[in-house]
Amino acid sequence: MVVSLSATLATSASAANWAGKTCYQEGEVKAVKGATNTCASTSKGLVYGPTRQLTGSLTVVCGATEAWCGAMTGGFQKLTGVSTKFVRLSSGETVARLEAAKANPEFDVWHGGPADGFGVARIGGLIEKYASPTRNLIPKSYQDDEGYWTGVYVGALGFCTNTKEIKRLGLKVPTSWAELLNPKLVKNISSAHPSTSGTAFTTLWTQVTRLGGEAAALDYMTNLHKNILQYTKSGVGPVAIVGRGEAAVGIVFSHDCVAGAEQGLPLKVSFPSEGTGYEIGGVALVKGSKNPDAAKAYVDFALSRDAQNLGPTVAAYQVLTNPKTKFDKRMVKLNTLNTVVYDFDKAAAAKKALTAKFDATIAVAPKA
Repeated sequence: MVVSLSATLATSASAANWAGKTCYQEGEVKAVKGATNTCASTSKGLVYGPTRQLTGSLTVVCGATEAWCGAMTGGFQKLTGVSTKFVRLSSGETVARLEAAKANPEFDVWHGGPADGFGVARIGGLIEKYASPTRNLIPKSYQDDEGYWTGVYVGALGFCTNTKEIKRLGLKVPTSWAELLNPKLVKNISSAHPSTSGTAFTTLWTQVTRLGGEAAALDYMTNLHKNILQYTKSGVGPVAIVGRGEAAVGIVFSHDCVAGAEQGLPLKVSFPSEGTGYEIGGVALVKGSKNPDAAKAYVDFALSRDAQNLGPTVAAYQVLTNPKTKFDKRMVKLNTLNTVVYDFDKAAAAKKALTAKFDATIAVAPKA
């Protein structure tokens, strides 16, 4: 994918060593013939950090849309010349693949997908700490306290409704979790499965938070199950299903529904009044990366203003974490939503056992 980047990401024709020289945009990544320097804040002001000589190739496991993953990896390859490919996997699949290949990692970086998945990977020793210079720009609330992952975007969980189908059923666009239990919606709701999808685990943990415990959450999800048409592996999957009119409502991150509506589908976003959950999409180094220098340079890039601004160019309308980025009117205004207090560390610690209970008592994860 050919990606147009701003001047700050353009590869310089000069082979000069920029380490220690003055720079003007914290987090800027400068590439000079296969080497990179990242602009960092120091006691001497803004200066470029140590030079990384980049060689070889990079493989990124990516948890966002194919277009977003392609824009990010393509942008990094264009900037640095490092051959960069991605494999698109949902959060649960990513953790499973990282665990299976722990002794001989197949990926160098994990980019995109909810933070509680990164938390599970941290607990399992699958990712490692990296204090990127660009990390200083990102609000602390969007970072792992110990430095294992850093947020690149925020997405709010919502309902994606086919306006034609909901009207046919004689219902209004839902604005509460309670409304999803309406018997008129039997087999008319689409959701991903929490064992494979970070989006769906966000749905499950939101119930734990708003209802006060796992038992109440599983009880709600059992009742909701009666109305589920099918569970998809990927969190974005329900958008297409609802867009085709196979179901009336999907439970998704709102930015995915906005992207579907932009394609001309009869979709409308709404949010539950009782409180909704949200994701912090992260980036992290995979432990045991075969190309750690390039992997660190990729993380610097992912946190930069210019990389994050690529999202809206490929219809990815998550709220961006770097405060230097541009706000797009299609992004949700988080301060207008009633959000639950989402404890990502607690969610990560509970995820394995809680999804196992979901599998055993409500529905097994889809195979394909």
